Amino acid sequence: MYKEIVINVSQRETRVALLEDGTIVELFIERGNEGDITGNIYKGRVQRVLPGIQAAFVDIGLNQAAFIYVDDVLRNGFQDIEKQMAQAEGYDAPFPPAPDDDRQSPIEELLVEGQEILVHVAKAPMGTKGPRVTSYVSLPGRFLVLMPFANHIGVSRRIEDESERTRLKTMIAEMRDNHFGYIVRTAAEGIDIPRVQQEMLFLKNLWASIQKKFKSAPAPTLIHQELSLSLRAVRDLLVHEADRLIIDTRRQYETAIAFLDTFNPVLKNRVELYEDDEPIFDAFNLEGDISRALKRKVWLKSGGYIIIEHTEALVAIDVNTGRFVGKHNLEETILKTNLEAVKEIAYQVRLRDIGGLIIIDFIDMQKKSSQEKVYNALQDALRKDRSKTHILPISDMGLVQMTRKRNKEPLTRIMREPCAYCEGEGYMISRQSICYRIFREVLRDSHDMVGDRMAVRVNPAIADLLHGEESDLIAALEKLTGRHIVIYPNASFHLEEVAIIEILQSDAENEKPA
Repeated sequence: MYKEIVINVSQRETRVALLEDGTIVELFIERGNEGDITGNIYKGRVQRVLPGIQAAFVDIGLNQAAFIYVDDVLRNGFQDIEKQMAQAEGYDAPFPPAPDDDRQSPIEELLVEGQEILVHVAKAPMGTKGPRVTSYVSLPGRFLVLMPFANHIGVSRRIEDESERTRLKTMIAEMRDNHFGYIVRTAAEGIDIPRVQQEMLFLKNLWASIQKKFKSAPAPTLIHQELSLSLRAVRDLLVHEADRLIIDTRRQYETAIAFLDTFNPVLKNRVELYEDDEPIFDAFNLEGDISRALKRKVWLKSGGYIIIEHTEALVAIDVNTGRFVGKHNLEETILKTNLEAVKEIAYQVRLRDIGGLIIIDFIDMQKKSSQEKVYNALQDALRKDRSKTHILPISDMGLVQMTRKRNKEPLTRIMREPCAYCEGEGYMISRQSICYRIFREVLRDSHDMVGDRMAVRVNPAIADLLHGEESDLIAALEKLTGRHIVIYPNASFHLEEVAIIEILQSDAENEKPA
């Protein structure tokens, strides 16, 4: 399977698409004002300790307080943080493992209100829920993940050769000069000793720097920030997944090359700069699939369809025959529809990044053999998914219950917002997404226009946004297109409706705002 990474960088938005044989299977979005904080390390202050649920709220400087469970609290010592940092001075004297009899300590004995602690974001905020944090810090590198508070050496499951797993584990055990824990990543397969030594030193120095900042910084403060989305794609996807990476901005291209110069120069020939006039996501035919991934109803090729409903507790997926009537008998029609739905469900779950509890209501099948075919097909279809899934067999009611690891907001929550027209009962494209779509459409349409001015007619709410918070998008468009762009509000326009009009010199005098 040929895998590619396509990166689109615009004024305030970065989009990264992972393609398998030309089909988009995963999409990541980062916006300048709301980047993913997963992996960031903060010096926080405990706000409230909740013995009833064995958890605590921690102020890390965001709008929402972070949440930490008792199992994620370092057992051997945030009670005396200065003593701990003094003990770990120089990073070669790590925190010792907690004694076994301390493992059951309740949270009120581990944390107190007002206490300053070092926390690592394990899950980004989701809806009304704040970020989930842990005090067990881990620092990912190209080949290794450093775990300062563990004494375990693990090897990626994707390295299947037992002799290689043993070699890597033995190498790390012999090379480490402390009791830090390490996880050997897939990219380390076949690696030699000098490169491991270099990365070990880099990660230990990074950890020493984090400890030093913790001692001097006020709380709450960001101590260490994870890489940008484009560099995470280079580190995690190009290294482990993809055969090629294409990026449409020279500055980000040069940043990626510089990053690889430091960590893996061999991969530089896989990175390409896209310089065509056609927008990169249009060139790879991705915009249609992304729009489809935001729809509630997804049609199947046979004429059947699936409905995807998000609720607070779970995601419900319903399968329907729709226009498909089959050729022979009812059982065969139902089985064919369900098997076709399985592939689309696995694809949509991965592309939309749906996590948590998922309930799938397949069309009722009478034969046990048909149920087993659908269940086995679902398991096979989900094997490509990098997120961990757990599937239960089809129940007597024809339902499949499954869970999928959730680390961030699904695509539908990132790109949509509650609909103002239906008071939150449905969803529509968010105003910010509409502004970014206008940016792309104007950029695309400008290549076919000869006039020196362009008019963009939009809903007044979008016009206000383009004149206010997103005004730099228009300034950037004028610079990129060499044309004067005028925004005209039109009260009759739907929020998502946009009209882009070319204004010739002779028409400019007659054009008036609507």
